[in-house]
Amino acid sequence: MTTEALVQQIKLKKSFLCVGLDIDLDKIPQHLKKEADPIFTFAKDIIDATHKYAVAFKPNLAFFESYGVEGWVSFQKIMKYLNFNYPNHFTIADAKRGDIGNTAKRYAKAFFKTYEVDSVTVAPYMGKDAIEPFLSFEGKHTILLVLTSNEGAENFQYTLENNEFLFKKILKKSLTWEHSNRLMYVVGATKANALLEIRKIVPDSFLLVPGLGAQGGSLKEVSNFGMNDQCGLLVNSSRGIIYKSQGSDFAAAAATEASNIQQEMAYYLNDKGIV
Repeated sequence: MTTEALVQQIKLKKSFLCVGLDIDLDKIPQHLKKEADPIFTFAKDIIDATHKYAVAFKPNLAFFESYGVEGWVSFQKIMKYLNFNYPNHFTIADAKRGDIGNTAKRYAKAFFKTYEVDSVTVAPYMGKDAIEPFLSFEGKHTILLVLTSNEGAENFQYTLENNEFLFKKILKKSLTWEHSNRLMYVVGATKANALLEIRKIVPDSFLLVPGLGAQGGSLKEVSNFGMNDQCGLLVNSSRGIIYKSQGSDFAAAAATEASNIQQEMAYYLNDKGIV
């Protein structure tokens, strides 16, 4: 999915919502556990219920890997379901990979070719050798971890070097890599104040913003500080949507929560003059 197509979907749906698929079998409704593939069934029902309000879906790979082979099978089924039934939705493999050389190439091939996702999250610690193999895939996007919501983010991301925070150095350096136009960036919703500084460095790039809802991020602040003329945001909500109810009405409850977020997003898009 191209950036242009993503922007079109944002304008069409008046939404920049990304639904995170962090599927925990301990949290899904009890009746689904009798299914042959409860992970896929739960994901399918969530996708069907929320697709009208979302422009992206983000499976979190840790939640699939933890179930072994069965989890990987479920992930592949989910990707096939999304690509066949909802091809206008941007897909993100939240894998946070970060290695160099042939290993990075294999990671990239796995997600972009085998599982056919539009994008994958990667860690920048090992530098361009770990990122450029992902960027070599035309029509795909690489989402670089830059500034995250967790408490430990300050251990490294706010380290000063020559009076400049490390996360800013990463942003600037990434713009020198081959095919840097295929980059997007992760910025945690709880770091909304930093979005103004980030936008000075990458004014036109898309930002994936997790941390809405359960982690306490503010959609209003993220929109005010991070939105550009094309929106340029994908704001993710996972637990706040998919586990809104753990009863038989889980899909309807997820749809209601996604609709509420979409309506707020529509207000900010209209206020910015994007729709």
